[in-house]
Amino acid sequence: MGLLIESIILCLIFFVICFLGTGNDEKNIKSFESYPDEIQSIIINNDRFKNKIVMKSPYISFISNVFIFSIVLFICGIIIRSDSWKQNFLNILILGEVLNAFDFFFIDMIWWRNTKRVRFKGTEKLDSIYKNSEKHIRSFLKGIVVFVIVGVIDTIILFFI
Repeated sequence: MGLLIESIILCLIFFVICFLGTGNDEKNIKSFESYPDEIQSIIINNDRFKNKIVMKSPYISFISNVFIFSIVLFICGIIIRSDSWKQNFLNILILGEVLNAFDFFFIDMIWWRNTKRVRFKGTEKLDSIYKNSEKHIRSFLKGIVVFVIVGVIDTIILFFI
C-alpha cells in the first residue's frame, strides 16, 4: 500500500512541477530540448529567444537525472524500506518506472501535446508539430535506463545503511 501511495504522491508532485514550469515563454525556454526539432528551429531563429537558449549536453542531462532521481527515490525508498535488498530494488524500480510511465502517457502524450501553456508566442497554431511524439518517446526510453540505474544505486545505499 505504501508503494501505491508514494507513486501517486510522486506523480502528483511531478505534474505540479511540470505545470508550474510552463505558462510563458521565459519558463518554457528552460525546457527547450524537449520541444520538437521544428519548434526548436523556429525559436533558435527568433531574435527574442536565441540568446536565452541554454543547450545542455545529453550526457550531462542523463547524469543529472540519475543524480536527482537517486536522491528523490532514495528518500522514498527509506520510507518503504524492507529487509530484503531485492524488495528494495523492486520498490525503487517500480516507483521510478511508474513515474516515467506517468510522465510519458499523461504529461507528455495527453497534457503537453494539447495544452497551450507550453506554446511559444508565434507558434500557437502549429498543433501538428507540437503533437510530434518523437522526443517524448526517446525521453521515455532513456527514463527506463535512468530508473534501472537509480534502482541499483539506491538499493546499494539502502543495503549499507
